[in-house]
Amino acid sequence: MGGNMRSRKYPLGIVLTVMMVAAIVMAGAGLRASAKPAGDANYWGFDTANLDKTCKPCDDFYQFAMGGWMKANPIPPEYPTWGSFSQLLDKNQQNLRQILEAAENAKSAAPGSNEQKIGDFYASCMDTTAIDAAGTKPIEAELTNIAQMKNEADLQTEAARLQQEGVGVLFGFRATQDAKDSTQVVGAAWQGGLGLPEREYYLKQDDKSKQVRDAYVKHVAKMFELLGDPADTAAAEASTVLGIETSLANASMKNTDLRDPNKTYHRLKMADLQAMTPDFNWESYFKALGHPELKEINVGQPDFFKALNAQLTVTSLADWKTYYRWHLLNSAAPALPEKFVDEEFEFRGKVLTGAKEIQPRWKRCTQATDRSLGEALGQVYVQKYFPPEAKAHALVMVHNLIAALRDDLQTLSWMSPETRAQATAKLEAFAVKIGYTDKWRDYSELKIDRVSFLGNQRRAAAFDFQRRLSKIGKPVDRTEWGMTPPTVNAYYNSSMNEIVFPAGILQPPFYDPKADDAVNYGGMGAVIGHEITHGFDDQGSQFDGRGNLTATWWKPEDLKNFKERAACVETQFDGYVVDGDLHENGKLVLGESIADLGGITISYAAYEKSLEGKPRPPDKDGFTPEQRFFLGWVQVWGTNNRPEYERLMANTNPHPLGRFRGNGPLSNMAEFAKAFGCKKGDAMVREQVCKIW
Repeated sequence: MGGNMRSRKYPLGIVLTVMMVAAIVMAGAGLRASAKPAGDANYWGFDTANLDKTCKPCDDFYQFAMGGWMKANPIPPEYPTWGSFSQLLDKNQQNLRQILEAAENAKSAAPGSNEQKIGDFYASCMDTTAIDAAGTKPIEAELTNIAQMKNEADLQTEAARLQQEGVGVLFGFRATQDAKDSTQVVGAAWQGGLGLPEREYYLKQDDKSKQVRDAYVKHVAKMFELLGDPADTAAAEASTVLGIETSLANASMKNTDLRDPNKTYHRLKMADLQAMTPDFNWESYFKALGHPELKEINVGQPDFFKALNAQLTVTSLADWKTYYRWHLLNSAAPALPEKFVDEEFEFRGKVLTGAKEIQPRWKRCTQATDRSLGEALGQVYVQKYFPPEAKAHALVMVHNLIAALRDDLQTLSWMSPETRAQATAKLEAFAVKIGYTDKWRDYSELKIDRVSFLGNQRRAAAFDFQRRLSKIGKPVDRTEWGMTPPTVNAYYNSSMNEIVFPAGILQPPFYDPKADDAVNYGGMGAVIGHEITHGFDDQGSQFDGRGNLTATWWKPEDLKNFKERAACVETQFDGYVVDGDLHENGKLVLGESIADLGGITISYAAYEKSLEGKPRPPDKDGFTPEQRFFLGWVQVWGTNNRPEYERLMANTNPHPLGRFRGNGPLSNMAEFAKAFGCKKGDAMVREQVCKIW
């Protein structure tokens, strides 16, 4: 799901950079629940038409369970992936569209109210006539600022201004919890400044990577041409952009190393920070951000900033201007006239993900409103579509899953009593957030109108940037959420030691109060278990119950045992072939894969416990309760993907592809093998079993 989302990381968002994957994952369509109506006595929450009965469950359970669905549901042209999350996403987007269109047409919305703001934001996005008429005027002032830069001081001041409005030049800066003192909020500087999704896109020398780079250069040149530059000038500018970004990519930390919180923790005082990067004036930069009081920050990747400092001295001001112009244009493109939007899709959509057509504008505008005004929109969403009983049902299941892991911890032969006590204490300290925040965000200082979609976006970005930076030096607000209520996702935040389930995901096919318990435990139960287990994956296990980065709660021998078991999972996923010579990166997907294995293991235990003292549930459509549990799990991950999208996921995303998530953990479970009569030698029975929890 959302995974181990620590506040130190950049938030998930639907922007066409590295974070685009988080959005595209959610962009598919839907799996069907059972074809039987919910009132039917035989309804159990899974449609047997999804099955591929030509495949044996012990050969490939994913294909057996979802092969029929995959054959019947080819990918629509506007999507790179078509799968399990999307039934819910599509339903949520339709609901949000109704809310937004009602707000757009409301005559009585008070000026400055949330209703006025979400209505005007959506209306400004949908008004393509006004957007086309404005042309590039909304960015002309900033283009002038870039053109008038005269020295390094101007370069750094302009970087601060662009970053505040969501333009990712040079690096990223934000507020976050201090990893080693979770009561503090500190400033954090992070590597960035790239236009391609990830560093390896610049560095790999295989043919497909080279083709993507060539397409990127052509795309950058085309965008400069649309801005009015002559073709030969635009081609040279694109080459300049690639050169600067390649230098930044060379200095960037690998995505597998970014998962190690100790490697990204370097809290520096101003004197040390300035000594590390003598040609970047941090005092002036902080002043330009409006926060001259900052005297100490965490630098995620010191080697990157040292290299950036050197790059500032060797790259000409003219080339930096080109680089800034590109990133401004790239950031603004979705809010510019259609020719820019279409060209952006030609590369970001077609080349990177394989999508054939762009999504309808109303969907893009709904997503944009959720990104910029998520809690204003979400407040209406939960009032209309998230009844209190849904929250109550979810809480019961969460507590059942926590109890299952508590019981499991007491039985682990590889963990000492001392570490077991610490792990149990951390589990007991978990905070649980269900549905939506108890303290809605105040947007009163954010101006939204119908004059300019891009103007609204840039003001919203600046508002959120300053909202975050204003927290530095203040107590941590533990009521804050990292996802909006309609989001079809969930996350564990190790710095908060919390599990969070937005209203958007607490619906079928993940959770259906009318469905069979076995299917609900296999679906939403395993999702809850997944997020709980993130507290004890290779990242989360380094944080204590208060959210502080420390390894002291582990006895050395226990930590050794844990790492050996985690290495088994890493090796398992290294072996999965994505496309040709491209495999899943076991180290990159390790946290999610540990959480999947732990989540379904403890959810199965919780389901079995729920049956104690009750008559055994009858078979449904020939499937036992245990078999229905595993069908509920795979139903979540059934997906059709385009090859380009799969390569993008494998290169950039810590979540494995759906087919590997569906089969991977099950092939380690004796309970699955017993349920379907699988034997040693079958593909779904691993010779080297990986077992942690």
